[in-house]
Amino acid sequence: MIFDQGRILCYTFDMSKAVLKSVVWREGDDFVAQCLDVDISSFGGSRKEALENLREALELYYEDSALPRTRRVKRPVVADVSVG
Repeated sequence: MIFDQGRILCYTFDMSKAVLKSVVWREGDDFVAQCLDVDISSFGGSRKEALENLREALELYYEDSALPRTRRVKRPVVADVSVG
């Protein structure tokens, strides 16, 4: 499932036991995919490659342990935050 949040796209992964949301954005020549439920990210030369690499990283992360319950991120909103 894909949610369009302006220039950042939000994807939902179903790893057969857990549904994880992620965002993808362009950074220079690469695309970065960041999981919102677990602090894991990856990158690739295209959105598809970044998401495939993120899926692989998540599978490796959970390889030796059971999938924990994750908080469900519903309808993420991209917002600016001013600092300083």
